[in-house]
Amino acid sequence: MLAPPRVQQGIAHSHIKHYGECALSYAYVCCFTHSQGTAKVCSYVVSLRVENSIRVLGCTLMNKSSSSFLFRSLGLSLASILYCQTAFAVCATDTDASPKGPIQLNAQGEFVPQWAKKAVWYQVFPERFRDGDSSNNPTKQDLVGADPAEPPKEWQVHPWGSDWFELQAYEQANGEKELWKHMLRRRYGGDLQGIIDKLDYLQDMGINALYLNPVFDSPSLHKYDAASYHHIDPNFGPDPEGDRKLMASENATDPASWVWTQADELALKLISQAHKRGIQVIFDGVFNHMGINSFAFQDLKKNQQDSPYKDWFTVTSWDDEKAGTTFAYEGWFGVPSLPEFKEDGKGLAQGPKEYIFAATERWMNPKGQGAAQGIDGWRLDVAFCVAHGFWKDWRKHVKSINPDAYLTAEIVDTPKNVKPYMQGDEFDGEMNYNFAFASSEFFFNPGDMSISPSEFDTKLREMRNLYPKGVAYVTQNLFGSHDANRIGSHIVNRGIGNFADWGTYFNLSQAASNPDYQVRKPNEQEIRLQKLFAVMQMTYVGAPMIYYGDEVGMWGGNDPDDRKPMLWPDIEYDDEVYLPDGNKRQPDKVNINTELQAHYKKLIHMRHQNPALTLGSFTTLLTDDKKDLYGYEREYQGQRVWVIFNNSDQEQQLTLDNPQHYQFTDSLSGAKITQQQDVLSIRLPRKWAAVLVKG
Repeated sequence: MLAPPRVQQGIAHSHIKHYGECALSYAYVCCFTHSQGTAKVCSYVVSLRVENSIRVLGCTLMNKSSSSFLFRSLGLSLASILYCQTAFAVCATDTDASPKGPIQLNAQGEFVPQWAKKAVWYQVFPERFRDGDSSNNPTKQDLVGADPAEPPKEWQVHPWGSDWFELQAYEQANGEKELWKHMLRRRYGGDLQGIIDKLDYLQDMGINALYLNPVFDSPSLHKYDAASYHHIDPNFGPDPEGDRKLMASENATDPASWVWTQADELALKLISQAHKRGIQVIFDGVFNHMGINSFAFQDLKKNQQDSPYKDWFTVTSWDDEKAGTTFAYEGWFGVPSLPEFKEDGKGLAQGPKEYIFAATERWMNPKGQGAAQGIDGWRLDVAFCVAHGFWKDWRKHVKSINPDAYLTAEIVDTPKNVKPYMQGDEFDGEMNYNFAFASSEFFFNPGDMSISPSEFDTKLREMRNLYPKGVAYVTQNLFGSHDANRIGSHIVNRGIGNFADWGTYFNLSQAASNPDYQVRKPNEQEIRLQKLFAVMQMTYVGAPMIYYGDEVGMWGGNDPDDRKPMLWPDIEYDDEVYLPDGNKRQPDKVNINTELQAHYKKLIHMRHQNPALTLGSFTTLLTDDKKDLYGYEREYQGQRVWVIFNNSDQEQQLTLDNPQHYQFTDSLSGAKITQQQDVLSIRLPRKWAAVLVKG
């Protein structure tokens, strides 16, 4: 999920997030800060998908592209959109999600790729993972087209090991008080060579599936504002200048003219090297919009109605001196740097659709050498913003190239609203935020905000049973991501809000906008809670996904603080002593938590060694609401694994019926197990778990 950047033209302080699939109308709470910073005004907004319009109650009826005009005319700048249920303004026009045609099922009676059940995912944010080649680091010129639009007076690649909130000398020289501008301009130099260099680390950890945030050509740090989909960002490869010269020689809409740059070739090397280590790779597809640097938008801006791309985007007015109009268009959520693709009743307009299909094949069957040489699937950004019809056609295209490809969607919504996308003709799985929400409520939420073991079990059962056969086994069970505070900081700040209240919590978990948010390092007891969740993540139904650095104890609030540079043993890191406002606090040592890292590694290998944990059935064994105990069995072809959680603050003694006299070994260690007649007795430490494997 992409948080549109803070932009110019009266939307100078925006935090805009989306949530879920649009229906007819939904209410939002919009908070505006006066341009003088002297007042805060809140009102309700209702989004109506009627002729691409937004109705603002008590204000006006406007086209999406004129939203910035409304805010300017009110003398307000958009500070935040806190929303209750679903997306603001930008939603698919086609709401027909009914399956089209027969669904292709495999021998198991499922439509999902079987390898995805055994996946342990690792999400990499490329710009912040590893600088493997400092010669390709971005320059000041490479930032043009990214937000903020104002060019900095001074700029340099940011020191990898520096204190996160400390402004460096070059940042101070710019004289800007807005922290967000500094954060958006920072580049640390992460690249594809850095990922290749650390594939052995990932393999050693037990990772066998890699999800890369966008790697395509783009001026931003996050790269959700693509300049193209058929080229890797030149600054991720070994020869940025040479690559850009090659790219300038081609016709972007003619795949036959597409060249293979050195960055593109390095991406193929990354895929090959990953495959040799048994690691699958998926790319992030952002097919709802492009960036203003894109070949299509640049031509449109220059040639106006004469551009061959005039039907790619929704233009609301053209440059016309006689008519007194200027060029205007629809941007995602009204953000000018993210021009949206035009849609018709069946999905994306023909031009961008054909281009996306061609780019899809390029990365899945590179140079016509076969699917084995390409990526193994896609993660689709803001999938709910594109009509169902497009996804149905696109899945057919993907599966014709590689029937075993994995397609996962970003749809942060209730399971009921996610369900239509998982019927076999669109996606195989999702980034399972609902798993994270339920887990947070059980393991982390304090007091009255928490849920009981029986409530937790009910929520999990509803999610498992809602989707067609196989889907629950391939969903990406995550906690942190590039759009959420890291799990360590979530635990430190447990109680500030409920993770499931996505829009509200998103804002509460941003340290720069919430002075009550604690930016300190998690302590030993808080790390223990993270370890407890990791047991759940690695033993439950579905494919666990780790956000880079969580396994070594990285911490940080929501975007941008969840995008700190990765911790590596060969880099020295400054203590974190600065707060977002520039004041100092008690220092925190920034280093790798080797004990936590070993815990993750042990659990990952345990999952690989026990097929019951990847392919097995699920049966609830225990829901003791009084003692806060929860347990379940995973079973596959006679192998049984019992997983028991003591979520209470006290050591607990429990018994489980074991009339078959199964002999168990505690693979996690810490529990005391005794067998007396037909009963298994277990003594569990506080906030800990037992993973009992039948011998």
